[in-house]
This record gives sequence, C-alpha cells and structure tokens, in this order.
Amino acid sequence: MFDYIKGKIVSKQNNVTSGASMVIDNNNMGYLINTTARTLACAGDEDSEAKVYTTLIHREDAMILCGFLNKEDRDIFNILLSVSGVGMKVALVLLDEFSGCDLISVVIKGDYKELSRAKGVGPKLAQKIILELKDKLINWQKNSPLDLSDVSDSDADVKDVSSESLNEVQAVLLSLGYSIQEAKAAIKQACKTADKKDSSEDILKEALSYLSQD
Repeated sequence: MFDYIKGKIVSKQNNVTSGASMVIDNNNMGYLINTTARTLACAGDEDSEAKVYTTLIHREDAMILCGFLNKEDRDIFNILLSVSGVGMKVALVLLDEFSGCDLISVVIKGDYKELSRAKGVGPKLAQKIILELKDKLINWQKNSPLDLSDVSDSDADVKDVSSESLNEVQAVLLSLGYSIQEAKAAIKQACKTADKKDSSEDILKEALSYLSQD
C-alpha cells in the first residue's frame, strides 16, 4: 500500500518491551512505524526529514507499518517474512543484529550458528531460515544468467570474475526486486571496487552499496 513515507520525524522510541519505532509526520498525519534500533541510530534527530521505505502488515486485530531507511533492508525484511515461523518481531530482530548485506552473506554461507546470535533465534529456527532462504536467494531466476555480451574490453574487472559468482550476485539482486538492467550496472561497478573479486559476498556488498546511492 505504501512504498515509502517521507516527512518530518516527530518522535523516536526504543522500548525494551515494544521495540523500536518512530513517528513520521506527512501532511499533518502521523505514521507510527515499527523499525530497528539500528535504523533509529541512522535516522536524523527529531524535526529532521526522513524517507522511510515501508511494509504494511495486515492482521486480524491490527494494521502495522514497518519501515527502514533503505529499500534493501525493507525488501530483505519482506523476504524474511516469507519464511514460515518468522514473524514481524523476529524479522526486525534479525535486521537489528545484522545489516541487510551481512544477513544475506550469513544465509548464503549457511552459518546457522552466526544467525542464532540474534535474540530469540535458536539454532532450529536459524537452520530453517537458511534452508528456505538460501535456495530462494541463490536460485532466483536461475535460468536467466547475467548477459555480459556487451561488456567491452575496458570491463576487464568483470571478465576476471567467475560466471558462477556473477550469477549468484545477480540472483540475490533480482530477489530484492531490482531489474536485470539495475543488477547488471551494479555488478559491473562492484567488480571494479570489490576487494576480493573471487568472492560473491564482497561483490554483493559493493553492488548493494552502489544501488543504495541512487
């Protein structure tokens, strides 16, 4: 219903029991948005402007807005909600413990012990998240490999990376809702700046950083 809400930060709260939240004033309407302490720390002070990417959760007894300062975290939040047994609170806890990119890396590596660091996420749930999401992230549109037919000789950085790594990064970007064109542009840029060009995780981190600047 709402892709994002842009307005003035009226208040920010981080309550032990109810969690982190902020109120955004847009056209004299105050939107209560559930979020993470990580997001609150990055948001401006009260009375400053903010653009929050949101997800509306519709329950029988309530309609709840959750939001983040960048589109990637919002989309990863939505992907987490697709896992059976993962609700709003668990998804927020995970995105509080890990940045979006780090969370993807942990899932792809299958490191359930690292994932279970998040409060309330035990080993069984961590393994379930990895089991359901690793396949979704890596094999998303696996029959649509990255088309690098128009890569010029000046794009040697891209040519030095294995096609497996390139396709893996593309799969994650597509699962986050980016188009083929956006994924391709981000990957080409990421291959120039990534420290480890044989690491799909490093390329993914650089690609998400590039996309978040738009």
